[in-house]
Amino acid sequence: MNGADTAWIIVATALVLFMTLPGLALFYGGLVRARNVLSVFMHCYAIACLMSLLWFAVGYSIAFGPGGSGYWGGLSLAFLSGVTADSVSGTLPEVLFFAFQMTFAIITPALIVGSYVERIGFGFVLAFSALWMLLCYAPVVHWVWGGGFLADGGLFGETGVRDFAGGIVVHETAGIAALILAVFLGPRKNQTTPPHNPGLVMIGAAMLWVGWFGFNGGSQLAADGGAAMAITVTHISAAAASLSWALWERIKFGRASLVGMVTGTIAGLASITPASGFVGPVEALVIGGIAGILCQEAVNLIRNALRIDDTLDVFAVHGVGGIFGTIMIAVFGAGSWAAQLGALAIVGVWTTVVTVVLIVVLRTITALRVDEETESGGLDLSVHGERAYELTS
Repeated sequence: MNGADTAWIIVATALVLFMTLPGLALFYGGLVRARNVLSVFMHCYAIACLMSLLWFAVGYSIAFGPGGSGYWGGLSLAFLSGVTADSVSGTLPEVLFFAFQMTFAIITPALIVGSYVERIGFGFVLAFSALWMLLCYAPVVHWVWGGGFLADGGLFGETGVRDFAGGIVVHETAGIAALILAVFLGPRKNQTTPPHNPGLVMIGAAMLWVGWFGFNGGSQLAADGGAAMAITVTHISAAAASLSWALWERIKFGRASLVGMVTGTIAGLASITPASGFVGPVEALVIGGIAGILCQEAVNLIRNALRIDDTLDVFAVHGVGGIFGTIMIAVFGAGSWAAQLGALAIVGVWTTVVTVVLIVVLRTITALRVDEETESGGLDLSVHGERAYELTS
């Protein structure tokens, strides 16, 4: 057990939780209509609480349990069985490693929130998020990070897939699930209302940016030069993507928006996530610069060409960004093409199958979408009995 490593991962754990609460909640909340902002906060907060308990119960064991196979970790660590303050995982207390990974299990289903805001049933959100985390996210964690069949020595040989902090595990899975949910839900009745509070969006994005230092830097699981480099490349990619998004907006539309620029920040962060432990600052500049344009074009494709109402562009920003960053690892020679593309395909298919099955089954048990009157009036008052603001119109 190393004191410096332990201290850093304690900080990183707090930073990653900070990404969801309040970062992601504010980022998403500012983007919706004023009458739905509390419902977004409620989704993020409830998911954080529910995922924490489920990760403790069986999620951690499925992902990192030693008694399973290449496909799941078994249930030997259910409810942290046998884990004490003296148990060690690498140079860390195992209970700290559990807590750090728990914050990833929180933010991954929370990312999906952006695809279905303003029209989904609250009961469906809880049921879907719970089962999706256990049946989709936790097994994929085991495959890639828990010594499963996609890791070193598995399906792709000694190199295995390279995913430092979650381009596949977090962003691809959440992005694909978000897109599928958006298709099943159908478009909102009113898609023309602009974000009710761009200031909240910027504040949330800034919190995500800061929290991402724990997300990527903490994934080194040590207080060393690798963690410092991961933080540095994360920052460079985010800055480059923010500016390239704004510049591309200016070229195409004649103006650069605040919401656009901070969305570029998130695109740069998502894109560098899988590569942050394998590339240097120059590669990060390239990844971020391309990501700001690529993800913006993905937004236009999903919204305008395919006409899918992924409300807050989860797939275009997180899904496309995470997939792009994963591929760039092979482009820069830090991983094999077979492993990177193969893992993307396998996880993509698994995520699609699990997500579709859960939606089809759960919508027979609880309402997938709220009724038209509730959607029109907003979910805050109708579903939760509260208002964020006194509405004058």
